[in-house]
Amino acid sequence: MDEQIKTEIKKLLVIGYVWPEPKSSAAGTHIMSIMRLFKVNDYKVEFCTPCAFSEHSIDLNKEGITSSSIELNSDSFDVYIKAYNPDIVLFDRFMMEEQFGWRVELNCPNALKILDTEDLQLLRNARHQALKENRETTKTDLFSSLAKREISAILRCDISLIISSYEIKLLKETFKVDKSLLHHLPFMVNLKTVPTETKSFEEREHFMTIGNFRHAPNWDVVLYLQKIWPLIRKKLPNAQLHIYGSYPPPKATSLNNPKTGFLIKGWADDAYEVIENSKVCLAPIRFGAGIKGKLLDAMIMQTPSITSSVGSEGMYDSENETWPGFISDEVEEFAKKAVELYNDKKLWNEAKINSSILLKSKYDADILSKQLIEKIDEVYENIEEHRLENFTGSMLKHHTMASTKYMSQWIEEKNKNIKTK
Repeated sequence: MDEQIKTEIKKLLVIGYVWPEPKSSAAGTHIMSIMRLFKVNDYKVEFCTPCAFSEHSIDLNKEGITSSSIELNSDSFDVYIKAYNPDIVLFDRFMMEEQFGWRVELNCPNALKILDTEDLQLLRNARHQALKENRETTKTDLFSSLAKREISAILRCDISLIISSYEIKLLKETFKVDKSLLHHLPFMVNLKTVPTETKSFEEREHFMTIGNFRHAPNWDVVLYLQKIWPLIRKKLPNAQLHIYGSYPPPKATSLNNPKTGFLIKGWADDAYEVIENSKVCLAPIRFGAGIKGKLLDAMIMQTPSITSSVGSEGMYDSENETWPGFISDEVEEFAKKAVELYNDKKLWNEAKINSSILLKSKYDADILSKQLIEKIDEVYENIEEHRLENFTGSMLKHHTMASTKYMSQWIEEKNKNIKTK
């Protein structure tokens, strides 16, 4: 009788910035799609985070994903990760790599380390600073202290998942990060679950936008729409703008104005439903990074959109693909195109068709998931050589292991002293 060989199940540990909230943010949807991909590929998946639990977070148990709470600056994490002994550790945003990377390196040096950047915070921060000063973003803005931290985390990891093609180019050309450390991973959309037909031009009405109010670029969109909306409303006096988003603060709800049709709707029970009911999605995004979940959701529901150059960045190839709507960075032009798209059925239907074309071209989960697993397997099988080629990363780990380790241990001892007093 042939001897049966049992394959040991590989284990993934995800160290999260927050508990995943797919209904609150695109980031929550993205991290869940990654964990589900590992589950499909027969990994045991554990999620942990130092963040307080949220009532809006997804039930990970129903996903077959175990979870734990962990502490910052505590050697309890050392005990925890040794016991779990993961094959792969995925850091959800660079701050988690800063906090726990050295502990992973100390306790599980052979584990493959992946950084999921979600979006480049160095880019978002640089653009925000430039916008506040009403000027163009410069290299000085980009080369900030935040950038040094984020790029260092990328270099210390074996693979970094970059959501935008623009950000891949920025990292390679401006920050000189070797392409072997980067993997382009946009939002993964299961095209089998995407509706082939949605509501028609005649069945829809009004404009909409959606986004977590806690995310600074989204709040800026709401404020900027206050300048744009009166121009649209002047041409379309019966139209309304429905503004949806999680965690609406009082400063947002106070802007609700039924007389002008500027309506703060807050939480959406079903984001796809409110997007499908709307005729046009408005997303005048002035700063930010990554790719925009609201615009991808609009494509899924075949809802034409008007956005900015920052909003469309990394989401389509301007030379070979057509945006499903319009792109404008000027208030008057943005409003004019919004009215045009809202009124012109032929134009609207063309944009609707382009939504489906772009979705299939760029966001097919079957293609993207295969590429990611192939990348991980390739690096995992050649990990020693891969790390040998990344001398800068090794150097950063050497110094980070010293500086971060001792800072963390100092904080840990300080906290112990406070508790005993």
